[in-house]
Amino acid sequence: MKEREKLIITDWALEDRPREKLMMKGLQTLSNAELIAILIGSGNKRETAVDLAHRILKSVNGNLGVLGKMSVLDLVSGFEGIGEAKAISIIAALELGRRRKSQEVQIIKQIRCSSDLYHFFFANMVDLAHEEFWAVLLNQSNRIVDTIKISQGGISSTFVDVRLVIKPAVERLASAIALCHNHPSGNLFPSAADDELTKKIKNAAGLFDIRLLDHLILHEEGYYSYADEGRL
Repeated sequence: MKEREKLIITDWALEDRPREKLMMKGLQTLSNAELIAILIGSGNKRETAVDLAHRILKSVNGNLGVLGKMSVLDLVSGFEGIGEAKAISIIAALELGRRRKSQEVQIIKQIRCSSDLYHFFFANMVDLAHEEFWAVLLNQSNRIVDTIKISQGGISSTFVDVRLVIKPAVERLASAIALCHNHPSGNLFPSAADDELTKKIKNAAGLFDIRLLDHLILHEEGYYSYADEGRL
């Protein structure tokens, strides 16, 4: 074990302690591990809070999105020194970050491309462990009229009734529809069922002179756009 690892945080140089470092050098100078260390406050008999935070991050390959999907039980059972209170602090902080991102993307009021659609839905859908299917109703200028959750399913599929997509679009006098659903499995390519559903919605919308602008399949590492692929 390295000598530094044997020290408790109060033995570190003042500028290396996470709280003091934040005050002296600013928030942006802290690593993700140091920020988590501030949340948990202390480590265990063998690790400082920073060491423990590093180990937690290593378990998810440094991916905060994956960490955000962990439960209190996952954290408590997986890491010595993490009790319920510390686990809740971590989960609550990550949820606040997700909600902040969600509020930021609400600034997007016009869907001009697949990237706009992806960023509009990303914060609310990226951490879901189940599939959800959403429709965005748009006016003639592709500005958002309404956003509707059409269905919620399991980890690999969700049932979508085409009528539940078309009915609100007609009622709100939408000129276009943009669709989005997530693949928790991480597979970004559409299934045969996704292709068939997209075709049905496009044809049904066309009967009312409503354009299907795009259908996006979303995951934390990217997205698949039917429009970008020339399949609409």
